Amino acid sequence: MASSSSISTPTWSNPRTRLLTPSKSTSISLCKTSSSRIKHKSIVSALQTPSILQIPKQSPIKTIELPSQSSNSSSLPPAQQNWNVFQKFAAMALDAIEDGLKAREKLHPLPKTADPNVQIAGNFSPVPEQPVRHNLPIVGKIPEYIQGVYLRNGANPLFEPTSGHHLFDGDGMIYSVKFDNGSASYACRFTETQRLVQERAIGKPVFPKAIGELHGHSGIAKLLLFYARGMCGLIDHTKGIGVANAGLVYFNNRLLAMSEDDLPYHVRITSSGDLKTAGRYNFDGQLDSTMIAHPKLDPVSGELFALSYDVIKKPYLKYFRFSPDGKKSKDVSIDLEVPTMVHDFAITENYVVVPDHQVVFKMSEMISGGSPVVYDKEKVSRFGVLDKYAENGSGIKWVEVPDCFCFHLWNAWEEPESDEVVVIGSCMTPADSIFNECNEELKSVLSEIRLNLKTGKSTRRSIISAENDVNLEAGMVNKNLLGRKSKYAYLAIAEPWPKVSGFAKVDLSTGETKKFIYGDEKYGGEPLFLPRDGNSNAEDDGHILAFVHDEATWKSELQIVNAMTMELEAIVKLPSRVPYGFHGTFINAKDLATQA
Repeated sequence: MASSSSISTPTWSNPRTRLLTPSKSTSISLCKTSSSRIKHKSIVSALQTPSILQIPKQSPIKTIELPSQSSNSSSLPPAQQNWNVFQKFAAMALDAIEDGLKAREKLHPLPKTADPNVQIAGNFSPVPEQPVRHNLPIVGKIPEYIQGVYLRNGANPLFEPTSGHHLFDGDGMIYSVKFDNGSASYACRFTETQRLVQERAIGKPVFPKAIGELHGHSGIAKLLLFYARGMCGLIDHTKGIGVANAGLVYFNNRLLAMSEDDLPYHVRITSSGDLKTAGRYNFDGQLDSTMIAHPKLDPVSGELFALSYDVIKKPYLKYFRFSPDGKKSKDVSIDLEVPTMVHDFAITENYVVVPDHQVVFKMSEMISGGSPVVYDKEKVSRFGVLDKYAENGSGIKWVEVPDCFCFHLWNAWEEPESDEVVVIGSCMTPADSIFNECNEELKSVLSEIRLNLKTGKSTRRSIISAENDVNLEAGMVNKNLLGRKSKYAYLAIAEPWPKVSGFAKVDLSTGETKKFIYGDEKYGGEPLFLPRDGNSNAEDDGHILAFVHDEATWKSELQIVNAMTMELEAIVKLPSRVPYGFHGTFINAKDLATQA
């Protein structure tokens, strides 16, 4: 286990991995609020700039070669020990075909969106699991009301990629800090998905990576290899293929880890603060399809609203909900002409708001050598507004919003006096830059989109003035106001893209922006707003929690910032490095006591 002064480096599960180990270590200092403007730079988009993602220059750098596990030929991974003669022969043959594919792939450079040397370099690179470490060093004082567990999800590949790999392809790992009367403990664990369990038993990655590998003819070949392994009984893809690395939600006494390629996974928090995967969760047999990583928990009704999309067969999109005690409604089919990427959606008091953007799936593109994730420039983006309790999709009202792609939506609410639904989201251009290599400047503009349900027209405006605008791409509003009109949003300042230098508190009506910068050479991820009291009259009465990594010292910490004053109040120093990741949640101590 790493000590508080050690430097965490990737520990791959396969042998002969070469790692770069930075050895520089200096003291950690508190950072202060910054009200200065961050200059909006021209930045190459979406995990494509090695100069941004490489491990920071440090001296000296030591190269380590891990010992080979293959020196003992009788030591086989558990799954292989149980294979019969036919399966062993089939595995050898399929491995040989795969090796040939990989050799051919190496003749052509990978795009930056699929190059692991770009996608998981620096602090995007993985870390090993960490069992619970108690009584962590704390600078400042943790607010008394913060009792419970802060958790954040992320992509953390167990095995070193052997071909194409996108950041989103990594295995799910949850990083957690438990607060107990002013003290703090830390743990991080893989979510034990069926994919991870089977690959670990086999001793190598065998499930195809949805973004990094499934493109062109080699992608088709890898899909065929995957199903061939299934036919030979080497793997079982019927138990799910997802990575559970994106979203987290606590619902009906269960923490659920999600990615939109599978069912959720139920993860328990132990009394000591450790994490233990209970298993793939189908809501007691009620859910038989995938569920997107951003379900919406209504703060008033206690219901959970969700979507599921399919890239192969109709209906391409389904909507459903769960009662507070976990009973599922029937599926409501939403008619789409083509399978569309719907990563997020929104709710209001009475409606669900569903985006139908221009990023679509065209599997036929693989035949011509391309990526199945495509920007359709002929399509017009639109938003569908559907009654929350609709029995079918016939009543959905579509409103066109041209040239709009919101990967995330932060909130939405109704304004009956104008017959409008207001949607707050970050409009990203180029729309497919996360998935396909391009050289255009990436922008993520915080926007107010008004959908007029009477006229069927829309308007859109940038909330922040052009001279003060920055890329804002991960965050939230006060969860007690989800689906209701909110004044503030707390969003990550994604600069230098794709790293996060701090967060912004934005007044959604005036555009007034207050920025908090994590510190020199310090970068983090999504800010989580934790309200002090659900009955408080002040919407911003609470604190921001964010994992932050110091690229000078190669150490990580949890920063706690007062959301009203925008002043740093406490730092929890962590015993191991926390990679930059995705979305999080907070479970208070009272809810923890009743978890299933």
